[in-house]
Amino acid sequence: MTEAQLVTWGQALGGTLEPGAVVWLEGDLGAGKTTLAKAIAVGLGVTGPTASPTYALVHRYQGRRGPVHHVDCYRLSGTDEARDLDWDGLAGSDSLLVEWPERAGAWGLPPTVRIRLAHDVDPGVRIVETEP
Repeated sequence: MTEAQLVTWGQALGGTLEPGAVVWLEGDLGAGKTTLAKAIAVGLGVTGPTASPTYALVHRYQGRRGPVHHVDCYRLSGTDEARDLDWDGLAGSDSLLVEWPERAGAWGLPPTVRIRLAHDVDPGVRIVETEP
């Protein structure tokens, strides 16, 4: 998918997620996880600006049905830090978008949708695989 296709697809996906969805976004650096998370947030009704949570770890946005949380576990130094992210509170979100979920270990919530993004030989294209 091109970036434009990824954004369109992500917005459509956000519009179909059930309340309480947990979306795992996996892939190498620069594969498009944050771009896709922002697009899904728009599909969930988030109208304000969205930012990469890389340094804040968690961002909260207001969607059409309630809060949407975007978590980036990349900067966690270990799974012990993941324990401090209040996963029980995050589970009460309308939707939870988690980048680098493998870094949360057993503390992370199981996915409703698992999306893997990868670089293609064409630098303007991403490979997208999903599991329900």
